[in-house]
Amino acid sequence: MTLLLHLADFNERSWADKFAAALPGRRVVLRGDDFDPKEIEYIFIWKPKPDAFDGLDNLKAVLSLGAGVDALLRHPRLPAGVPVVRFMDEDLTQRMSDYVLQNVLLHQRLATRFKRDQAAKRWVQLYPAPAWDAVVGVMGLGQLGQDAIRHLKVFGYKLRGWSRTPKTIEGVETFAGEAEFDTFLAGTDILVNLLPLTPETRGILNHETFAKLHRGGLDGEGPVVINAARGGHQKEADIVRALQDGTLWAASLDVFEVEPLPKESPLWDMDNVYITPHIAAASSERTGVAYFSKVIKDHEKGLPLPNVVDVTRGY
Repeated sequence: MTLLLHLADFNERSWADKFAAALPGRRVVLRGDDFDPKEIEYIFIWKPKPDAFDGLDNLKAVLSLGAGVDALLRHPRLPAGVPVVRFMDEDLTQRMSDYVLQNVLLHQRLATRFKRDQAAKRWVQLYPAPAWDAVVGVMGLGQLGQDAIRHLKVFGYKLRGWSRTPKTIEGVETFAGEAEFDTFLAGTDILVNLLPLTPETRGILNHETFAKLHRGGLDGEGPVVINAARGGHQKEADIVRALQDGTLWAASLDVFEVEPLPKESPLWDMDNVYITPHIAAASSERTGVAYFSKVIKDHEKGLPLPNVVDVTRGY
């Protein structure tokens, strides 16, 4: 068995050394190594280049470093019929929930208001309302969305969820499909996006969506959006416009239409925007190698692959 690593923006050699140690008796190669493409049975991949799959005629599985696989599924040379396995484990899930909880708390506690007071050296003792006065709406009710909800419940937030198909979650008011989207938005103060990126969800974070959010929440400051899913979900010009005209009060953004975020983006200079460089749920070498080494070993024994992507649905 030969495993090929194709990891843009990561230290491939470090990952390869750890995979080699975890998979004794198997060969682990990098893109620049000398190997026969026909010997590759598994490819571990992130941000595939145009030639990523050239000559890989004997692939048994495509292993995605991330939970999001939109870039893979858009690749024109993705081998038909080869299963795509996405990374999903407790470590990644916890990191995403950490990010969501941090930013929900930040906005519910009126961080932008107090940041502006600090800049103006203004002492105004406004006491934020308790968590149970804020309604958090989570878009995307898969493993990441449900775990974020589990953490938010502990703090007492009112919770709503929206997904493509109906879901039942204890203590959460759930909505499904396009027919219930506006109703979901109308009762939401803090909108959290954890959707997979599909043709149907691309650009869903736009001015029209923001205008349908609940007005008057968060002590009257207005609605907030938190996007930790994919940059393709948002229309950044609409976010800027909504933040400027009061349709949105604030935003936390971990992903962007173009990454790195261009220096000329107006988002950098907006004091009601909280920017992180796509790190909400970064995959670690330790957990990634352990997870996919087990996937490969189990598959060699004839066991089914976990977390296989439904390419027709996009996740």
